[in-house]
Amino acid sequence: MPDPRAARQYRFGIFEADPSTGELRRNGLRVKLHSQPFQLLCLLADRPGQILTREEICRELWPDGTFVDYEHGVNSAVNRLREALGDKASNPRFVETVARRGYRFVAPVEQIGVDAAPMPAAEPVAESVAKEVAGKRRVLAAPEDLPKSPPRVVQALFALLQVMYLAFYGSALANLPEINDMLMAMPYGEPAFRGLVATAVLLIPVRAFLLCGVLFGAPGMQGKFRKMWPLLLPLDALWALAPFLLLHHISYGLALACTALLVYSPFAQRSLMLMGAGLPTS
Repeated sequence: MPDPRAARQYRFGIFEADPSTGELRRNGLRVKLHSQPFQLLCLLADRPGQILTREEICRELWPDGTFVDYEHGVNSAVNRLREALGDKASNPRFVETVARRGYRFVAPVEQIGVDAAPMPAAEPVAESVAKEVAGKRRVLAAPEDLPKSPPRVVQALFALLQVMYLAFYGSALANLPEINDMLMAMPYGEPAFRGLVATAVLLIPVRAFLLCGVLFGAPGMQGKFRKMWPLLLPLDALWALAPFLLLHHISYGLALACTALLVYSPFAQRSLMLMGAGLPTS
């Protein structure tokens, strides 16, 4: 009798596991994973949130009568699975170790193709229309709305945006006398100047943290950035006006064009993070 799991696919985060082909994909790109770690992934994803004991894993991965050092075998399979997922035992996002009991899958799992019964022709159309209406009402992009791109590409783009902001802050602090003279000629120039200095000094370590976290694959970067993003949004919108600090060197029209592009920057950062910029690359 065929294994019912073979008709399913598991989706969690930016990963998809297809038991029918034995493939694990990240953002649509295949991740190398041997047979036993992949079997273990399917066992865990089939029971998210439930503890799978080492004995249960051993019975599934090695047939009865097969002699194997299952303690070493289970450890090796778990380690290889975590390596493929960019996961860490000390701060698990997918596979959690439950001391003296076993392992469990802690990420939300969407099972695709489970008990897929035929539906009337009108039902898929209604569902499609409902999704389209919901998509139009949603302002911010969700992970499923974004294209699948190689993780290293989105990581590099996110890092370049952080470098761009660091260049803005550094340039502003390096030209404080010139900026001070320009702002003091405007209404509310003094508080604007103090705000510029304060936000630049505050945001330099924040950008350094994001840059290092993404480049070195720090665990949980996606979650941390999503918590920081509502606070960064107004500050990034404020710094979108940075080109106007260069009016002594560029034209008003060019400053306006650059500002229009920079207004999109915080949303671009959020999209890149959802596309996998904050996940470790294998």
